[in-house]
Amino acid sequence: MFPYTKYLEAMHRHSSILVNDIEKAIDGEYSAIDCYAKLTNMAASKIEREQILEIRHDEIKHYQQFVQIYQKLAGRPPHPKMVEECISPYSNGLEFAFQNKQKIVRFYLEISDRAADPFLKEVFRRTAADEQNHAVWFLYYLSKESKLLVIFTIYKNFEPKNHEKIV
Repeated sequence: MFPYTKYLEAMHRHSSILVNDIEKAIDGEYSAIDCYAKLTNMAASKIEREQILEIRHDEIKHYQQFVQIYQKLAGRPPHPKMVEECISPYSNGLEFAFQNKQKIVRFYLEISDRAADPFLKEVFRRTAADEQNHAVWFLYYLSKESKLLVIFTIYKNFEPKNHEKIV
């Protein structure tokens, strides 16, 4: 009957997928905000705490942007939920955060690639770049933690011979 019926159905399907993806992004950012508060408390130094707080601030900004976009597309506010729990001890939390960021970068770039709206494309491209930057910080702190763990393990397992003294 109407030549545009299939087109409208396809647009609705595309919009529905976008809304679902943004809902997943909101849940992920919501969980990250909670996790980074915990990591901040476990951080080994003041500098690390400050950097993780800065990352957390970025996550809050992303969360707020996604909520606004979601409300415009869905016509209702989202109901964020925790989708991942932060892992302890600190080194495991850093590894989790790093791996999670790598997955999120790919997810956000896929959303950006599929988005027809230039504003949405740019928001998700920019957010992916922020997340990649965060991943680098987590990898840096994880590598520092790993070195300390190796040094501690070597020291702990070192048994001096009778004639050696530990100074």
